[in-house]
Amino acid sequence: MIKKLLIFLLLIVLAVYLVVASTFLNHKSNEAICEAVDLVVTDSIDYGFISNKDILNLLNSQKISPVGLKINEINTNEMEEIISKQPFVESVDCYKTPGNKIGIKIRQRVPLLRVMANNGENYYVDQKGETMPVPTGSTAYVPIITGNVSKDFAKKELYAFGLFLRDNSLWNAQIEQINVTAQKELELIPRVGENVIFLGKPENYEEKLDRLKTFYEKGLNRVGWNKYSRISLEFNNQIICTKR
Repeated sequence: MIKKLLIFLLLIVLAVYLVVASTFLNHKSNEAICEAVDLVVTDSIDYGFISNKDILNLLNSQKISPVGLKINEINTNEMEEIISKQPFVESVDCYKTPGNKIGIKIRQRVPLLRVMANNGENYYVDQKGETMPVPTGSTAYVPIITGNVSKDFAKKELYAFGLFLRDNSLWNAQIEQINVTAQKELELIPRVGENVIFLGKPENYEEKLDRLKTFYEKGLNRVGWNKYSRISLEFNNQIICTKR
């Protein structure tokens, strides 16, 4: 009986201790000061559109830098809202860490195509089909679109074609430039070979480029890559070549 009573009293003491300790630690946590910001920008090696310095300067200019503030006074939702409005940010996550720091993880928008249209417009189309500005001092190595390009055409037909190129290792490496004619037909400029590949309307391009791949393997490898100035894939089941 005495043994059971001692165990019961011990459990009560332990419970009281845990409550007091938890209250103390929570109070201490609420009074803790943010010491630093742990900032990570993903894809920063491939795309240098956003730097840590840019984000820290933004937080300072908006007077929402967390450094020096009490942890419980920091509004991470407000930080996310302001950072997410930046033109090169796809997503952002701000959170409090156990080490009295604020973590910020940012995912950059990834470009798919670059448009340099005849009307003077210069922008990227990202991998979600939305336009984004071209940052100063940073270039993404993606196919360049020239010619008669409207934003609507770029975000629909060219975006779909850009996804196809991205997911095909051969054509992603081979197609350097896409020129859009006044009739909204596509001329492809390859990295290898001094010729223009006329695709025609941006439709059935998988079948058209399969024909071109076969022609590369069985034709151009024998006669030379620079024998023709123009290779047309416009019509079904045939390839029309113009000699140089």
